[in-house]
Amino acid sequence: MTDPRLSVIEERLKGIDEIIAIASGKGGVGKSLVASVLALTLARDGNEVGLLDLDFTGPSTHIILGVKGIQPTEDRGVLPPVVHGLKYMSITYYSGENPVPLRGVDTSNALIELLSVTRWGALDFLVLDMPPGIGDATLDLLRLVRRIRFVVVTTPSQLAFETVRKLIALLEELKVPVVGIVENMKTDSSDSIQRRALEIGTRFLGEIPYDPEVESAIGDVGKLMGTRFTKAVEQIRNEMHL
Repeated sequence: MTDPRLSVIEERLKGIDEIIAIASGKGGVGKSLVASVLALTLARDGNEVGLLDLDFTGPSTHIILGVKGIQPTEDRGVLPPVVHGLKYMSITYYSGENPVPLRGVDTSNALIELLSVTRWGALDFLVLDMPPGIGDATLDLLRLVRRIRFVVVTTPSQLAFETVRKLIALLEELKVPVVGIVENMKTDSSDSIQRRALEIGTRFLGEIPYDPEVESAIGDVGKLMGTRFTKAVEQIRNEMHL
């Protein structure tokens, strides 16, 4: 029997011009920070922007944004609250600070529920903070959401890039557009990640230098927007023509 929620998802997303998924091959590479800052800079420049945290196993965008004491409202679905100019949706509205031990069908069910109930309205951009790696949520998203483009985040680590290579190979096999690769936490002048990106035929969007000021700016959006990290994300935005 077909899940009736599936027919609602396309209706919920039809007012969105562009959907950008920020993904990574593994955790700990700064994917959520890139997603949050990208969404913030897009909104600051006058765009209507949504941010959807799909990293069910370790959601962190609410910590980055300093989201506290707000909840979505219900009106023929769920209306995301506006946080720092963003329409913001996360499973943490329902789970709080408790762990979310979802596996298999439970992950799929949570994803379908969020996509089918959330009323985004008209948006220029919807930024998705993806779970790391190639799991059920990623595969379900590719099945359920059309018009999605991926930006993949890595660190200078060769091990991190190897997981990125596998993720990009899957996306290309499924004919999902990959905008390019971002190298985060850059600490030296090596161009190894850029060269490896070219070897696999994927565009290198740019690098984000390691910025020690970022940690103290977590939860303080005003301070975060003044960091070198944000300036680097803005340059990457230019490469993406956003």
